[in-house]
Amino acid sequence: MTETKPQNLLLSIDKILNIVSAPLYLLMVASIIYTAGWGTWDDTIVRVGTVSLGAIILLMTRLTDMSSLSWLRCTELLFVVAVCASTYRYFWVSVELETGLYELENIDIALAIFGMLSLAYLVYKVVGTPLLVVCSLAFFYALFGDVLPSFIGHAGVELSELLTTVWYSFDGVFGRPVAVVTSTILIFIFFGVLLETLGTGDVLLKLAFRLTRRLAGGDAHAAVLASGMFGTISGSAVANVVATGVITIPMIKKRGFSAAFAGGVEAAASSGGQLMPPIMGAVAFIMADVTGIPYLSICLAALIPAIFYYASLFAFISAEAKSMGMKAIGDEHQEPLTPLEKRKALAFVVPLGLIVVLMVSGSSPAQAGFWAVISAMLLGAIIEPQRMANISTWWSLIKTGARAAASISVIVAAVGVIIAVMNSTGLGLRFSSAIQTLADGHLFLSLICMAVGCLILGMGMPTVPAYLIIVLVMGPAVSSLGVETVVAHLFVVYYAVLSAVTPPVALAAFAAAPIANANPLTLSFTSLKLAVVGFIIPFAFVYQPSLLLITEGFSVPSLLLALATTSAAVLLISSAFSSNGLKKIIYILAGLAAISPFLWVQLAGISIALITITTMRYRIPLNR
Repeated sequence: MTETKPQNLLLSIDKILNIVSAPLYLLMVASIIYTAGWGTWDDTIVRVGTVSLGAIILLMTRLTDMSSLSWLRCTELLFVVAVCASTYRYFWVSVELETGLYELENIDIALAIFGMLSLAYLVYKVVGTPLLVVCSLAFFYALFGDVLPSFIGHAGVELSELLTTVWYSFDGVFGRPVAVVTSTILIFIFFGVLLETLGTGDVLLKLAFRLTRRLAGGDAHAAVLASGMFGTISGSAVANVVATGVITIPMIKKRGFSAAFAGGVEAAASSGGQLMPPIMGAVAFIMADVTGIPYLSICLAALIPAIFYYASLFAFISAEAKSMGMKAIGDEHQEPLTPLEKRKALAFVVPLGLIVVLMVSGSSPAQAGFWAVISAMLLGAIIEPQRMANISTWWSLIKTGARAAASISVIVAAVGVIIAVMNSTGLGLRFSSAIQTLADGHLFLSLICMAVGCLILGMGMPTVPAYLIIVLVMGPAVSSLGVETVVAHLFVVYYAVLSAVTPPVALAAFAAAPIANANPLTLSFTSLKLAVVGFIIPFAFVYQPSLLLITEGFSVPSLLLALATTSAAVLLISSAFSSNGLKKIIYILAGLAAISPFLWVQLAGISIALITITTMRYRIPLNR
């Protein structure tokens, strides 16, 4: 009897929480669709409301997932109250601040702190320690910069002044990144969830297996292709690994590859999806807003480097399959696509094509995303009317979409703290100056410093917040070296993305490890090896900007030379990792030479690549 009462109480609480959560999910999804289709009706309500609603949804989700009464559950209920109270106070204070005569009262400071603590707690639970540490360091740096050494310190900021900037304005938590997310990105997050609900992910995998059946690496090649297609929509390498890896990793292992290699392929391919146009994991829209460069121009600039990245993965897999003596599976072991699966593929192809057509015709990204969602819904209803007539399918879509939108909203809001500190203290300019001093004006050394800094700052974070943080700190340093804006920002994006496969905090690799049943550290180094060309490609387009197609001084001859040198680098470096001894060293050095800034060195690298192709084509034996 004593055990039944707490159990009944727990069930009653869960029922109440589920009832309260339902309208919150509906409100979030309705706001996303309305904003994308008809625009932002009130900037303050949309920014502050979306972040606050997202925070409450995440807290309510955690509360409903708990299976027992505990102090943690009570704490999270207090966080819900804190979010509601601090949001209400924001609207009251923002009106007073518009007069320019209002000074924060103790209640304003207290509620702002409670709001910040709630945000910090959610960042820790959603993303983990890295972003929380960076945000906390930024906040305390702003407060106590006056006690730091002069080369990094500043005059210091009063707590009330800092909270006015960080919490009660559009320069911090509710700043420009949140505006871009609410107006443009959330509709694409919802679009990705919709495609997953429609089952297009499984169809893409099967289609990828069909397309790669004549390649020796078969299943591994299919994993790369499918993860690239799905990853361009997904805003998270980890989410992509979990979504597609549960199918691809066991199949790659079954093909004969090691567990570490299977997981490494999936981690590298899933991460690279955010480098692939047209959506680039929503980074393309953020970059267009930050730089002022048209979205389509950014997609065009990103296209060739992304193709090279995936070509390098294909080359690595082919080299590994050849070294293991694998043969292509062929047609006899492949199940054909059913008529239903072929129709399901249309639910992916048609909306994605519609996005491109609408963008080319001049529509905004949000409008394109809105019509992509509408078309996918209609196609889903036509293709599988019984499934889409089931209310549970729609409820699952709404709940999953609202939670995904809540996560990205809270994460980007946290980045606003760093942006506010950077702007108010000038830390980004100090960092830029330090890199220039360290590199002594040498572009190559500056790029090395930049790459290392980007990897460190991006570790443990999804691509969008990683890009925003890195571009704030590193962007001025690259631009000050005379590199064009689009080149500088794509350089940053590459290292923000590749931080997901860089030990010791290789989140994509660690997500793949339990699926592959492999050692996480071993798998992370394997994924790093597979993605190594991705670390080199940014240097290639810095020194040969014609690869990006839209840079100043673009010419067809320079593009052809860039294509030849980068192709040679991909071939040589991928061949190096299936070779041993002196041959491995020669291939690596020749690959690096192919993308050097010196023409005669490039030609030497291309020559070695041609010799490599000849030996492969005619089976000329070389000592390994």
